[in-house]
Amino acid sequence: MRIAGKLAAGSLVVLCCLMAQAADSTKKLSPKQEQLKRDQLRIAVQEICPVSGQKLGSHGKPIKVKAGKQLTVFLCCKGCLKGKINPKHWATIHGNIVKAQKICPVMKHKLSQKPKWTIIQGQLVYYCCPPCTKKLAAQPTKYLRELDKLYQKSIDARKRVAKAKRRVR
Repeated sequence: MRIAGKLAAGSLVVLCCLMAQAADSTKKLSPKQEQLKRDQLRIAVQEICPVSGQKLGSHGKPIKVKAGKQLTVFLCCKGCLKGKINPKHWATIHGNIVKAQKICPVMKHKLSQKPKWTIIQGQLVYYCCPPCTKKLAAQPTKYLRELDKLYQKSIDARKRVAKAKRRVR
């Protein structure tokens, strides 16, 4: 009888935890919170400064700037505000983004070796085919959220690999 009571109590605790977790995952973020989260994901995916090539965060909090009229990027420090984008670092950043995104947020198809891209609300978005650009433009918020999910999945996978490597050593 005692064991059954303990099992019931334990089950109740687990159920309460799962319900709380589900409630947390359904909370809507404010637009400001959503943008902060998106910026953190983009910093992790961009990885390096387009001017210096240094790892973002290695010189303090990355600085968000406009590159051209539409695109937003992150720099490693204030000193890079006066510099120019290095084409080599810019190519690395594009590669990092493609690697993190992996699939088209619209059609869910794997990206080609040289995927097309567009800028949606300051952010580079790669896509699989021309019809996707119209869909991206028609529902930018929806697809930026999809992109956030793809980025988070990639970041989580990187963390798992790094953790596994640390265990092996």
